[in-house]
Amino acid sequence: MGVRHALHTAAAHPDRVAAVAGFHGSRLATEDPHSPHNVVDRITAEVYLAHADADPGLPPEQIEQLDAAFTAAGTTFRTEVYPGADHGFTQSDTDVYDAGPTPATGPN
Repeated sequence: MGVRHALHTAAAHPDRVAAVAGFHGSRLATEDPHSPHNVVDRITAEVYLAHADADPGLPPEQIEQLDAAFTAAGTTFRTEVYPGADHGFTQSDTDVYDAGPTPATGPN
């Protein structure tokens, strides 16, 4: 939920948020009217997102939809997709931690 909250906060306070970063977010471009991809047009911050390609909560089509929304909004952003990485891959105290993934895509 951290990435969702960060994007919504940046959209709600564009005058106060200069940068947003998020790792292994999920459900970022859905049919839900509160989906983060629906508010990116209000974000003025620079955005960096690192996605896990083995995360069922953020399939490739959601990544594409989110990137398209950022592009259409003119947001400065960078997306990287880490192959073989699972949701939570940056958390060293979990079984899915991966210290060495290399992004397959990026920068935008």
